[in-house]
Amino acid sequence: MNLTADPMTFANSSAASSSYGISEWPDTNALYERLAALLRQPIRPIRRENMEGVLRYFSERCTLSQRLSENASRVIPGGIQHNLAFNYPFPLAVSEANGAYLTDVDGNRYIDFLKAGGPTLLGSNDARVRQQVQELLESCGPVTGLLHEYEIKLAELVCQALPSIEMFRMLGSGTEAVMAALRLARAYTGRKRVIKIGGAYHGWSDQMVYGMRIPGTGRREAMGIPRSSTAYIQERFPNDLDRLRRTLQLNRLRGGTAAIIVEPLGPESGTRPVTRDFNYQLQGLCREFGALLIFDEVVTGFRVGMGGAQGYFGVNPDITVLGKCLTGGYPMAGGIGGRRDVMMLLAGGIGTASKRAFVGGTLSANPLSCAAGYFAIQEMQRTNAAVNAGRAGDRLRRGLEEIITRLELPYVAYNMGSIVHLQTSGVMLMSMRNPLKVMKEAGPRRHMMEEMGAAFSAHGIVTLAGSRIYTGLADTDAVIDDALNRFEDVLKLV
Repeated sequence: MNLTADPMTFANSSAASSSYGISEWPDTNALYERLAALLRQPIRPIRRENMEGVLRYFSERCTLSQRLSENASRVIPGGIQHNLAFNYPFPLAVSEANGAYLTDVDGNRYIDFLKAGGPTLLGSNDARVRQQVQELLESCGPVTGLLHEYEIKLAELVCQALPSIEMFRMLGSGTEAVMAALRLARAYTGRKRVIKIGGAYHGWSDQMVYGMRIPGTGRREAMGIPRSSTAYIQERFPNDLDRLRRTLQLNRLRGGTAAIIVEPLGPESGTRPVTRDFNYQLQGLCREFGALLIFDEVVTGFRVGMGGAQGYFGVNPDITVLGKCLTGGYPMAGGIGGRRDVMMLLAGGIGTASKRAFVGGTLSANPLSCAAGYFAIQEMQRTNAAVNAGRAGDRLRRGLEEIITRLELPYVAYNMGSIVHLQTSGVMLMSMRNPLKVMKEAGPRRHMMEEMGAAFSAHGIVTLAGSRIYTGLADTDAVIDDALNRFEDVLKLV
């Protein structure tokens, strides 16, 4: 896209609406006003007598999950391997995943709006992909250590789909891919400083824990991480382009900026949404100051559309990070792609160019993961999964807004296609621009969000942290309408 063009010409065109799952970008200014109003109010939690009923569901109908959770706590730190598995009052143990539904070990069925954190766009355990993976396991097994045809097939598919990617390198996770992207950007530019848009989650590497989840927190989550590891990481608030420009100008005097890394919908998958032209402006700033633009499309790649968020916005990042979206939910999902001249610094093997950014990974690009990714992405293309999932997200958001209005609740629902946000406590919107409020209210607001998540689960809905909802291809109108009835039952408990 020409940098002088209207940045939203493509995103609002009929071509975009037919190819991408975001039918309309939210009015960001109006949305932030509503979210600010939510934060100014006292919390509106589920009434205590109603919460007792919610907790009875877990004690009476989730006894096997509770027992497994207790066993897990004896051998696994905190009883869970990943924050996605956290559920108040204890984690639910799943025995079956199929299409739009999860079933726990006690036989309770849930509408799955967690989608494993986003990657199961097709629905859980898609039969077509599973069949292809099973055939490969029979003939080849999961890993060989040598080249496999599906490495090439997957890389070709990724390069065809995502506009900015000319070459692609498979890795083991989104966290690994971000680490490689930062190393690559520094190697290519010869610079040290990286600016992240604060509040974003770019994995758990030493560098990217800086400014995680709540903008302005800096090293707050950096226990066990030397200060030297974050010495060249800077954060700037979403949408604050003036401050970002000043930082780039100052960095120029100190050797320059290697890269800006951003979640293109806004931190935490759009929990703090960016303005419609924010990514376009970032692209302009990066070109002006010679920094590389890194898009973290771990969630948005293929979920927003086959061209990712970059295709939707008409912005070409220099490096794209992919993760869980890449293999449709199968393991070892991660990779980076970008311009050929940048990516060639990752050339592997003995005897490659003396100037290179070393990136390893014995299990990266294993046949199982590459085949799963190849067939999952093909199936996403065939079914127009992103667009259909986006329509489900639109239907869900409209229904949630109607319920919130009718029940006269201060809550806020909005969506970017298949990524739906339901803000009830507002804890995810707090920032260190008001540190006293964070210190005083973050705990109660976080607990309210946990209770909301528990109430949703007790009514047959699994979400991410009680505030983020991913829709998918399997979420038909009937599934969404059933879910809306369940959401209403919960919101009536407030």
